[in-house]
Amino acid sequence: MPKVDVKRDLFFNEVGRHYTKDEFEHQCFEYGIELDDVTSEREQIKRETGELKENASDEVLYKIEVPANRYDLLCLEGLSTALKVFNNREGTATLPNYHLAPNANPLRLIIDKSVKDVRPVCVAAVLRNVQFNQQRYDSFIDLQEKLHQNICRRRALVSIGTHDLSTISSPFTYSAEKPEHIKFVPLSNNKEFNAVELFEHFHTTNSHLKKYTSIIKDFPVYPVIRDSKGVILSLPPIINGEHSKITLHTKDIFIEVTATDYTKAHIVLNTIVAMFSKYCAEQWSVEPVEIVDIDGKVSVTPNFTPTIQNASVSYINSALGLKLTPEEILVLLRRMSLPSVIVDDEKDNKSKAIRVTVPITRSDILHACDIVEDVAIAYGYNNLVPSLPPTNTVGRQQPLNKVCDLLRTEIAMAGYTEVLTFALCSLDDNFKNLNRPDDGNAVLISNPKTAEFQCGRASLLSGVLKSVSANKGVPLPLKLFEIGDTFGLDQKTDVLASNQRRICALYCSSTGSGFEVIHGLLDRIMLLLRITRSVGESKERTYEIKPLDDPAFFPGRSVGVFVNGKKIGGLGVVHPLVLQKHEIPFPCSALELEITLPLAY
Repeated sequence: MPKVDVKRDLFFNEVGRHYTKDEFEHQCFEYGIELDDVTSEREQIKRETGELKENASDEVLYKIEVPANRYDLLCLEGLSTALKVFNNREGTATLPNYHLAPNANPLRLIIDKSVKDVRPVCVAAVLRNVQFNQQRYDSFIDLQEKLHQNICRRRALVSIGTHDLSTISSPFTYSAEKPEHIKFVPLSNNKEFNAVELFEHFHTTNSHLKKYTSIIKDFPVYPVIRDSKGVILSLPPIINGEHSKITLHTKDIFIEVTATDYTKAHIVLNTIVAMFSKYCAEQWSVEPVEIVDIDGKVSVTPNFTPTIQNASVSYINSALGLKLTPEEILVLLRRMSLPSVIVDDEKDNKSKAIRVTVPITRSDILHACDIVEDVAIAYGYNNLVPSLPPTNTVGRQQPLNKVCDLLRTEIAMAGYTEVLTFALCSLDDNFKNLNRPDDGNAVLISNPKTAEFQCGRASLLSGVLKSVSANKGVPLPLKLFEIGDTFGLDQKTDVLASNQRRICALYCSSTGSGFEVIHGLLDRIMLLLRITRSVGESKERTYEIKPLDDPAFFPGRSVGVFVNGKKIGGLGVVHPLVLQKHEIPFPCSALELEITLPLAY
């Protein structure tokens, strides 16, 4: 959970109320945040370095822990505004009116196609006539750093650049250039570098910025923002230029946000301008910027269009065990800075619902349950009366899990040792290493961190074979089994994928393939499931084995297992090429079956 440092006295002045330590801890608990520590600058330095710094301040600092998805609480401005509204229990506090200032000739930022494969998203805004002092300036810089470490994922997804607008001119261009062509004086420097030299400089001086260079270092071109005169504003996501740096005397601030994702870029931009438009001459006013995207489409940022979320009154009351009227809910939501109105419930015309206009600062409101949570916070969790549920239910094990546990016991009693392998594997493990063609049915990981975990396993056989390979020193024969889930694409489900519960068993010996041993295990499993061998015509559940070609098994030494005509798996002698790829020098036979509830009953 992120922590925010605020100066106690300044914070109390902004909130409009002074607290004792115990009172403030109680206030934090009520709002869903936590006072983590009370310290001072001098005490922090002593704690971290063990030394006393003479010019360090003794002013009391509060370290406040806030929810990770409440980006509006990452600075003094957001915290004080939220608590000031929350403390108005009548729900009559004036909420910030964030709005775009009209401008007949807005600034323009043009995104070049060259950034498409590097960092394709860029949005921007302008804060006019900002009144900075040292505290506000420090808070402005600190919020950017907090966002960089939080939603921006250490600048990998989003990075922020802020510039003194009086030193640069529109239109601005966001493009990607070769590193050696990017020459500028970086922030807090007086020497010109190109991008290659700058990265080397960061590493040789052990700069805190060197950890960010890996984000773009391997690209042939780096993203860069220039103004109409070719002056470099920033090298995202690494550093801004010295030319356009902001100071205490800066009045007009140009804010640019580059990203790999549109949603996160807009959240970050909206958060910054919402927090610090408070200090504009026209409070809560933000000047928009025209963005010309890669395809030539023109849009305006920031986007202040509010989102709408509905929650029925009955849903809110049933979730909290309360009997609140719609009017009472409106007051509670307003205390949470959520303006709302009463409307007819779309599902029940006789009932009422609450329509919430979600402000730009509350990107955490995604569903009706989030509205319920805010109602609960404003009502007070300590005020909720514990009660027994109106219905009595008894929990029990899922039937499929119960069947699998019973099978585990019986298979273990047959002399097999259970293994537990990873549910994720490489594409080669799923197909190539089993001699099977890629059928396009694997569930892929969109951003795998290693080649070992690229997709969900489509078969248990690969994991069991790897277990044999890792235990070649164990005395033979080896009898292993695993019961677990495999994964495949499924257009019938809402997530377009589904799990299949399977059982896989393998016999490995130096004296023979052991096909008859695995076949015997199949008969034992079917006996346990009360499925009889198919003999002529029968109305009961029966199984039979038929010759079946499977590239993972030796030709002519594999069969499919069918229950009432439906294939549920197969068994056979593992193909020598498969054994070779797993570095197994001994013959093996394997069985793999799908276990379903209809099969178990």
